[in-house]
Amino acid sequence: MNAHNNSIKPYLDNPISLKIDDNKLDFDSVKQIAFKKAKELTPAPVLLAWYDRKTGRVVPQVACARDDKPAWIVYAESRGGNIVIDINDEEYVFIYCSEG
Repeated sequence: MNAHNNSIKPYLDNPISLKIDDNKLDFDSVKQIAFKKAKELTPAPVLLAWYDRKTGRVVPQVACARDDKPAWIVYAESRGGNIVIDINDEEYVFIYCSEG
């Protein structure tokens, strides 16, 4: 369960799920892992949005006229976000677009 007791899985388009067994993971190391995975799929991935369940933080914090999907996901998708990395079952989610 995430901090808001709502799964975001239904909103994620074909997420790549990674399981990382390391209790000492911090945001920066997870972000590097996600980037490395995205880089396997495209030479120059661009991070558009992310979610950190531990803090409940989403970036970008945007408003959206749609209420059927979280605004940060709509933001990323509307800007070409086509690579979704889900780490540890929604503990962290990163959305990238493939450059070019």
